[in-house]
Amino acid sequence: MRKTILIVEDEPSIAKLQRDYLEASGFRTEIAPNGELGLERGLSGKFDMIVLDLMLPRMNGFEVCRQIRDNLDVPILMVTARREDIDMIRGLGLGADDYITKPFKPAELVARVKAHLSRYERLKGLSGLTNEVEVREIRMDPDSRRVFVRDAEVTLTTKEFELLHFLAIHPNRVFSKDQLFERIWESTRWATLRR
Repeated sequence: MRKTILIVEDEPSIAKLQRDYLEASGFRTEIAPNGELGLERGLSGKFDMIVLDLMLPRMNGFEVCRQIRDNLDVPILMVTARREDIDMIRGLGLGADDYITKPFKPAELVARVKAHLSRYERLKGLSGLTNEVEVREIRMDPDSRRVFVRDAEVTLTTKEFELLHFLAIHPNRVFSKDQLFERIWESTRWATLRR
């Protein structure tokens, strides 16, 4: 079954470029030309991933990301022309799974979409990950992506779950910020920015 991607982008030429490359790679797509419509469609729950521009009319991408993340667990890839580090950090802090700056290579966009969908399915238990992990009072079920603390369920974003799971399966080890970004976000850009 083909995955469906929501493209939230107000520049028609960029939205069309993203749509064409994603559809050529086997995805279904839908375009929302502003933040309000992007939020409405994103909250419908019918998309497997959201490619979200930051600078949008009616509602910016940060707010769209925050509201979607408060309600749904779906991979979000932020796309923007802004190159300030603070924007990347803020977007990731709001629950975005990745960040790509314009101009970007369409093939890189497709590769990132595929990587995040694959990782998300793996974490959802669709690729055979079946073992629960317990650390003190925390119990994690990778199959359902559920986390319990003292038997009370805690809701986490995709990246929060990945980070907690990664640390849980590597007990008594210390990781730097760069190592965590490289392992969880699979991004060497963060390490480059920190130098």
